[in-house]
Amino acid sequence: MAASSNSSLSGSSVSSDAEEYQPPIWKSYLYQLQQEAPRPKRIICPREVENRPKYYGREFHGIISREQADELLGGVEGAYILRESQRQPGCYTLALRFGNQTLNYRLFHDGKHFVGEKRFESIHDLVTDGLITLYIETKAAEYISKMTTNPIYEHIGYATLLREKVSRRLSRSKNEPRKTNVTHEEHTAVEKISSLVRRAALTHNDNHFNYEKTHNFKVHTFRGPHWCEYCANFMWGLIAQGVRCSDCGLNVHKQCSKHVPNDCQPDLKRIKKVYCCDLTTLVKAHNTQRPMVVDICIREIEARGLKSEGLYRVSGFTEHIEDVKMAFDRDGEKADISANVYPDINIITGALKLYFRDLPIPVITYDTYSKFIDAANERLEAVHEVLMLLPPAHYETLRYLMIHLKKVTMNEKDNFMNAENLGIVFGPTLMRPPEDSTLTTLHDMRYQKLIVQILIENEDVLF
Repeated sequence: MAASSNSSLSGSSVSSDAEEYQPPIWKSYLYQLQQEAPRPKRIICPREVENRPKYYGREFHGIISREQADELLGGVEGAYILRESQRQPGCYTLALRFGNQTLNYRLFHDGKHFVGEKRFESIHDLVTDGLITLYIETKAAEYISKMTTNPIYEHIGYATLLREKVSRRLSRSKNEPRKTNVTHEEHTAVEKISSLVRRAALTHNDNHFNYEKTHNFKVHTFRGPHWCEYCANFMWGLIAQGVRCSDCGLNVHKQCSKHVPNDCQPDLKRIKKVYCCDLTTLVKAHNTQRPMVVDICIREIEARGLKSEGLYRVSGFTEHIEDVKMAFDRDGEKADISANVYPDINIITGALKLYFRDLPIPVITYDTYSKFIDAANERLEAVHEVLMLLPPAHYETLRYLMIHLKKVTMNEKDNFMNAENLGIVFGPTLMRPPEDSTLTTLHDMRYQKLIVQILIENEDVLF
């Protein structure tokens, strides 16, 4: 998305398919305004000021009044000085000339300089960013307020030329064994186009499981000019110009992020591990119905462990369980958890339980926790209604696990594990109270056990 001019910003070094793609013209108005914004002009104090803070330079003029500061600035647009407050010694003010008036801002320093949310390495950068923001928000207030009314994000026909070609490439994997990401050759071409185009291509790929997922936006500083992938407008300022989704790479204005649909398509490049990763994020990144850990572990357990005494109750060696975790984080679906490597099935059951415990949002989500607890002593219809509130990827994972645990109970004469025993094991593993309270956890344990027991015993009716 980086650009060197205010014209169209299509990629120049993309493979032949991508070269045919021409995005809509990125809107240049705000970029032009940033170029026109006043430049900072530091007014240097001609004398050495005693007790000048070490993190301020010669723009610091000591204790002077607002009137004196105004006179020093001389009506020059963009001129600035720093002063110590007469009324509150030890408090510092940035006096900045903008719009034919002197603006005064309380100035702070905690290792970086700031007057608001943004933090800067230097006063010069702070003033530069401030002048850009003041100029753009003064000149284009009405324009900015309407930026989100006609976004390119859902533009009809947007990325059509590339979409079908990328979709064909992605769908080639359909008949290949568990190949859930783009090959290196395909990835090279795709990664050079914006995440917006990537999202469009994946959305139209019928091999992609269509779970809804919110974007994981975080404030981001872009190096070089960047344009918003929602409204197509320039993202102004020196730092923290917008937000980036840490899962799919979508770049948008902070105000535009509130309007982006819950259609994040996580990029495998950005997903660093399998354990401790949000469940929906993981399955969307790997294009699977359920987390591959769940599928692979259950397949291994059902192949050689259903009759093992104390299955899921007996613990494997912690060190070996951690090895399995590292194998999944490192190798993904290629992790080898066969009997040749881990002959003790309790290591595999331990790794599966650890996966569920490590989820940042439990399989039975925080949002639905209290509803499940309330439904524990009610009829099956109440439990079924709460199940319908789970996110689709969570529901599917829970359904698959309950089918598996039902098979475990069918071998009770060998493994001595019935639904109640499994409820004791999996209750606190699959559901945790939103508030981290030992008292609540102890109080709810019997309800957690009961919920899982009900789900196992009635999996054929509830799911």
